[in-house]
Amino acid sequence: MSDSDGKKPLGLGSGGAGRSGHVKQSFSHGRTHNVVVETKRKRVVVPGKPGAAGGNASRSGSAVSGDPSKRPAGISDAEMERRLAALRAAKQREVEEAAQRAADEKAREEERERRRAEIEAKEREERERLEALRLKEEEDARKAREAELRAQKKEEVRAKPAAAAKPATPADRAAAEAAASRAETKGVSSTGPRKQPDRERDTRSDDSNNRNKGRDDSRRTGKLSISQALGDGEGGRQRSLAAMKRKQEKARQKAMGGATRAEKQVRDVQLPETIVVSELANRMAERTPDVVKSLMRMGMMVTANQAIDADTAELVIEEFGHRTVRVSDSDVEQVIDQVQDKAEDLQPRAPIITIMGHVDHGKTSLLDAIRKANVVAGEAGGITQHIGAYQVRTDSGALLTFLDTPGHAAFTSMRARGAQVTDIVVLVVAADDAVMPQTVEAINHAKAAGVPMIVAINKVDKPAANPQKVRTDLLQHEVVVEALSGDVQDIEISAKTGQGLDNLLEAIALQAEILGLKANPDRPAMGAVIEAQLDVGRGPVATVLVQNGTLKRGDIFVVGEQ
Repeated sequence: MSDSDGKKPLGLGSGGAGRSGHVKQSFSHGRTHNVVVETKRKRVVVPGKPGAAGGNASRSGSAVSGDPSKRPAGISDAEMERRLAALRAAKQREVEEAAQRAADEKAREEERERRRAEIEAKEREERERLEALRLKEEEDARKAREAELRAQKKEEVRAKPAAAAKPATPADRAAAEAAASRAETKGVSSTGPRKQPDRERDTRSDDSNNRNKGRDDSRRTGKLSISQALGDGEGGRQRSLAAMKRKQEKARQKAMGGATRAEKQVRDVQLPETIVVSELANRMAERTPDVVKSLMRMGMMVTANQAIDADTAELVIEEFGHRTVRVSDSDVEQVIDQVQDKAEDLQPRAPIITIMGHVDHGKTSLLDAIRKANVVAGEAGGITQHIGAYQVRTDSGALLTFLDTPGHAAFTSMRARGAQVTDIVVLVVAADDAVMPQTVEAINHAKAAGVPMIVAINKVDKPAANPQKVRTDLLQHEVVVEALSGDVQDIEISAKTGQGLDNLLEAIALQAEILGLKANPDRPAMGAVIEAQLDVGRGPVATVLVQNGTLKRGDIFVVGEQ
């Protein structure tokens, strides 16, 4: 509206304080129009302060809630109560937050004071330690100087009587007489006039002593370096700039509460039969280049990915100051619960017989004759390359388990494993060849395993056979057969013709009956891996000899650390 209309100015509400102003309106074609506008402020009721309703906060709240005329328009009693409750809760939260902030600030201040006190205590302890070290070094240097001076004095005291007591040799006397005669020839006495040069020499020596009075008595030996030349000043050798910087950096870190370098920790390093250099460094918590350098100092040019044996690794571990704990792949088997079988659960089991002997003495041919199968045809060149396990049932019904081990010298370790799991060893010796080096090896393996032995003298059907020579040769290796009044059974056989095989099986059954072999089949299986290989189509394949219990399909088993 315009002022000339005489009407009431525009307003936003009735009553209450307000303010007015002029608003200029612009229209098209350059026309303008001034309008007077009045702005009204909305009344706000604040609890706890005397307002328009009058009274304190409680009276105001009750008055507002009770009297609709004193309350803002459009607000019900429940809404007003809710707003008042929210205001009171907000006020309470402000008070609690202020108290919490004050408590947190006080705790932070106490933590800062505690850290400051710890830093000051550490600095004080470090100063005291450095001062004690300095005093100790000074005391040691003083004692060393005193000891050196005492040693020099003792040397001087010992040297003077020796020089005085040294007798004059004829050459010395001749030289003295020659000097005296020359002095007389020149008209100079050899006694009186010699005092003047002596005085001059004493004067020169006194002057030199005065000049060297402030110098150290000890002389340099060897070449003179720059550091030695610079260290002859009054203050002695000075610390380098890098050392001073390191000292300042260490002091700054300590002042800031930084962690000091911890002492070296001695570790228990588990050491298997072979270990890679990098793995050894990880177990010792050392740098791999340091371990490689240590091995190079021992004369071993290795890299981080090369494997070393346990003895060499033990030397490296001791050099770095750690402790060695030897472990093997079979240590995992020690944690397996060993169940003791009851006597009533044990049942007779088949004996395990190992056929051992020299190469080409007829071991596999003997097995062929026993099990009526031609095993030799499947081996390379007729020589057994693997440990074979076969079970045979004799005519009497006894079940026998045979192990055929290679006889060649290259398979010594395989034969050793065969002897360690066996109950009876059948030593096959050719009657036309007698005792050979691999035969002696087989005897040693059987003795080491502590199992009974049966000697099978093979090839007795040949014209050149001499069984008595075999018995005599066995005496040299402490094997006394029953034919020579010993305790080892000896059977003459022929794997080709089948001669004596029944006697051999009877001797094996008799020996097994004496041993009384029993086992519990109703328990988890335990045994030994006789042979293992990596098959292209099937993966790892192992020949297992179950010595106790029963191995079922799907059982989980432990072999070494696998």
